[in-house]
Amino acid sequence: MRTEALIFDMDGTMVDSMPWHAQSWVAFCRQHGIQMEAAEILARTTGRTGVECMAEVFARPLDEAEALAFVHEKEAIYRALFAAEFREVAGFTAFARQAAGRGLKLAVGTAGDRHNIAFVMSRLGMDPLPLAIVGGDEGLSGKPTPAIFLEAARRIGVAPEHCIVFEDAPFGIEAARRGGMRAVAVCSTHSAEELAGPHVIAAVRNYDELAHSKFLEMLDVAIA
Repeated sequence: MRTEALIFDMDGTMVDSMPWHAQSWVAFCRQHGIQMEAAEILARTTGRTGVECMAEVFARPLDEAEALAFVHEKEAIYRALFAAEFREVAGFTAFARQAAGRGLKLAVGTAGDRHNIAFVMSRLGMDPLPLAIVGGDEGLSGKPTPAIFLEAARRIGVAPEHCIVFEDAPFGIEAARRGGMRAVAVCSTHSAEELAGPHVIAAVRNYDELAHSKFLEMLDVAIA
C-alpha cells in the first residue's frame, strides 16, 4: 500500500522515557496514599490522556480542574527525573530525518500534554520538525480510541490508510487499528507478542533495527 506519512507516538516511541514515567507514577501515588504497583499503573494508563489517567488511578470522579492539577503535579515529577537522563529511542532522529528526505510527511500523536511535548521537542533535535503535533490535552479522547492519530492525519492532509503509526504500547497499537492505519511496533517497553496485530507490519526494538532492515527503502512512498 502506498505510504505518504509516518505518525509517531512520543513516550517510549520517540524517546526512551517510560522508566521515568513509571518512577514518577510511583512517587505521585505514594504522595497521595494510592496503593498500586507501577506495572498496573502503566497497563491502565499508557496511551490515555492525563485526565483519563487520573480517573483510572484515583478510581473516583474528578472534576477537570482537580484532574489537571494532579496531572501537572505528576508530570513535573516525571520531567525532573527524565531531564538528567534524557535520551531518544536509539536511531529515532536519524530515521525521521531519512524518512522526511524520502518525501514522507511526519507527525506526532501523543497522549502527553503540551508541557511534556515542549520538554521533549526542545531536547530531541528533530530536523526537520514534524508537520503536526497532536497532544493529549486538546480535548480528544485518548488511546485506544483513534482520535489523536486521526487528527494528526487530518492536519497533514493524509488519508488514514496511507499513514503508518509507530507505537510502543498496546493501547496505541489498537488505536492505529481502529483508525484504519498500519503500525510498526517499537518494542522498547512491550514484547512483539503484546503489540501484535494484523495491521502491524514490523516489530523492532529501535530505529537502528529499522534502518538495518532497509524499512524505508522497501516502502511504496508517494512523493507529492
